[in-house]
Amino acid sequence: MTSKFNLYPLHNIDQERRGIMLKFADLIEEHAEVLAVLEALDAGKLHSWAKMGDIPGAANTLQVLKMSRALQGYTLREPIGVVGHIIPWNFPTTMFFMKVSPALAAGCTMIVKPAEQTPLIALYFAHLAKLAGVPDGVLNVVPGFGPTAGAAIASHMDIDKVSFTGSTDVGRQVMQAAATSNLKPVSLELGGKSPLLIFDDVDVNTAADMALLGILFNKGEICVASSRVYVQEGIYDEFEKKLVEKAKAWVVGDPFDPAVRQGPQVDKKQFDRILSYIEHGKREGATLLTGGKPIGKKGYYIEPTIFTNVTEDMLIAKNEIFGPVMALMKFKTVEEAIKSANNTRYGLAAGIMTKDLNVANTVSRSIRAGIIWINCYFAFDSDCPYGGYKMSGFGRDCGLESLHNYLQVKSVVTPIFNSPWL
Repeated sequence: MTSKFNLYPLHNIDQERRGIMLKFADLIEEHAEVLAVLEALDAGKLHSWAKMGDIPGAANTLQVLKMSRALQGYTLREPIGVVGHIIPWNFPTTMFFMKVSPALAAGCTMIVKPAEQTPLIALYFAHLAKLAGVPDGVLNVVPGFGPTAGAAIASHMDIDKVSFTGSTDVGRQVMQAAATSNLKPVSLELGGKSPLLIFDDVDVNTAADMALLGILFNKGEICVASSRVYVQEGIYDEFEKKLVEKAKAWVVGDPFDPAVRQGPQVDKKQFDRILSYIEHGKREGATLLTGGKPIGKKGYYIEPTIFTNVTEDMLIAKNEIFGPVMALMKFKTVEEAIKSANNTRYGLAAGIMTKDLNVANTVSRSIRAGIIWINCYFAFDSDCPYGGYKMSGFGRDCGLESLHNYLQVKSVVTPIFNSPWL
């Protein structure tokens, strides 16, 4: 006996069903008031809730989440292939595993180029990986300089993906090399000029601790450093006094000394760069509250440095310094704080300190940055995606999103013949 379904072309049946279901959804929306009244009478549900939630929800569920023709389809996530990781010098261990872990989990092979300043620990991790049983050729560490080894990775025709963390200028070069070679996809985590907004309902002592940690942690060599601190005028004077007091008590010295809170800058180049920005701040008219000088005659130590009377057009407010230098500014209103926070070409992170949940929600939704910390700072977690907006790059490290960086989506489709169950 022939099924009646076989009397019609299969795609016509599917289109007919789609039309009926869409019409059904339209009728539900058209009769929303009547249906909401009936829901309230039947079940004692709030009429307003039924009208705003249950009834529109019913219309929305009348959608067929399937292929629209006589086809069966599914998707696969497959390893993207050979990945080139180019990692920075400021967090050699953390950055190594932020890149390597998801790529290994996705089933990729990879080449890791550590920064030329910090190659030793990456090589030792490669040794441990071999002891752990990672097959030869899967995890390869290739030390070298950016213009040679890094450029070779970015432009290599047999590398399928590049993940880069570093400066915005070098990120552009990586993108250009990827585009002009085999058009490989690129993930970039680049510079930052992150704002910390401190509202006048917070504890000043706690806020000063947070602000100082935000700029001095890892001697300021961290891309999410809170290098722009905006304080509401009601507590500004008290905050400034407390901040300077704490900065002067901050211990700088030998990183092997457990009492020390800030070690030396990574090398002379970075040391000189930071000092040059401090001089820019002085020349442009900012007020140096504390710090601003090298410490001692040996090593690359710099005093915790805080500028006030900073304007948005100054270099110390615009450029990523990557050192222990804070630009401290004042604001009046929530709207002013949001505008100042967004007045940057970067968008990596931001901090908000307030006891007002409405302010926290409004500001966090309004700032264009990849991670917002409310009443905390540097609150990283391996399950929390991390990356930037604007010129801070694109793509995410950590979380499920980082795994997707190293997977391709493949659709597999097969025709279906004479099935009544479409």
